[in-house]
Amino acid sequence: MNKVFFAFLCLIQGTSLFGQEPMLVHPEKISGYFREIENATKKGFTLWNKDLYGSILLVDPKTRYIYSNEPDPDNIFKLQNNIYTGKLPDNMNIANTSIQWNGKSWAMIMLPLPEDHYDRINLLAHELFHKAQPSLGFVHSNKESNHLDQKEGRIYLRMELEALKKAVLSDSEKEQKKHLTNAFIFRKYRNSLFPESAAIENQLEMNEGIAEYTGFMISGRNQEQAKKHFISSIDTFYSNPTYIRSFAYYTIPVYGYLLSVKNKLWNQKISTNTSISDFFIKNFKISIPTDLKSASEKNAHHYNGVIIATEEQARENKIKEQIAEYQARFIEQPHLEIKFEKMNVSFDPRNILAIEGQGTVYPTIRVTDNWGILEVGNGALMSPDWSKISVSIPTKTEEQRAEGNGWVLQLKDSYIIKEDKKTGNYGIFKK
Repeated sequence: MNKVFFAFLCLIQGTSLFGQEPMLVHPEKISGYFREIENATKKGFTLWNKDLYGSILLVDPKTRYIYSNEPDPDNIFKLQNNIYTGKLPDNMNIANTSIQWNGKSWAMIMLPLPEDHYDRINLLAHELFHKAQPSLGFVHSNKESNHLDQKEGRIYLRMELEALKKAVLSDSEKEQKKHLTNAFIFRKYRNSLFPESAAIENQLEMNEGIAEYTGFMISGRNQEQAKKHFISSIDTFYSNPTYIRSFAYYTIPVYGYLLSVKNKLWNQKISTNTSISDFFIKNFKISIPTDLKSASEKNAHHYNGVIIATEEQARENKIKEQIAEYQARFIEQPHLEIKFEKMNVSFDPRNILAIEGQGTVYPTIRVTDNWGILEVGNGALMSPDWSKISVSIPTKTEEQRAEGNGWVLQLKDSYIIKEDKKTGNYGIFKK
């Protein structure tokens, strides 16, 4: 690839680092998936005035085997039963994302796909939106909302989501507007507690949030199915270890769905520079009080405020211990520090942990670079500027392969691992 590519795993489906048995998928089942999404995108044409259907790679993460609806430019794929098949190169990361490969734009989705029809269409349409995103005028932008790993940030996000659940279930427009107003009060107060957080949240919501809204709308759920989907997905979201990269999948689809009842094509009025919060506030005709603190505290008990605060205090105490352990492993103790040259990375956005001033710990991550392939299953520290990554010291090294606590590194022949005798840290260097 000609540019750095960040593959954010939207819906992780349990891959392993150390090899697994092949998974066989019947060709007719794959053909059915392609027919489903092709029909759904045609029906959803008016959403963006564009048929989002296009080049798809369904990839088995266990075998790296590919099923595609289109040929590749280099004719590597084989045509079998109207499906193009092949194998993904080892230097490419697997994720639910959009990629540029062999001069062509693809939507990549990991197998197995969801069993539920609506969830399956939702996922496929989400990634097809990302593929079409540049042509629709939206940039790919993802930045960690690290304040959502802090107690106050999480409390007011959860109360915002509780208000959204009540808005979805409301029987009257008046009641719905009350809950929407409180949702935005919690949001605005949260943003007032953390300077610049509104702009940071907006980046992910205008990327993943709009993509997920697109997926939801194209899925074709009816009103009752929509209500069940939102309530269930938000409740499931709460169990995620972290919210800093995943919250947008649950906020924008709800706001967008409720606004679509009034204006089905509201999404065509926004651009990559839109403040999505202010856009919704204006279009829902909501008035925000000046004293956000008092309004938030006054309404908290309507949205499980006491329970949420208690749970988040307990989590904060636990997280402090975890951060101390990570600081010792990746900063204070000897470790392997790997500098990036031409990095390509995929990870699970649901379980990362920010360490203030030091970077972000990714419990599971896969990195490819000029020096080789790093696969991590037990934590790695990404620097704040994404220039390097740190893992624990190697415990086993043989030729061009090294292993440590939960990680495996496959080096190319022109690189070696060296220890700095003064610090005890290790690094990767050209021979």
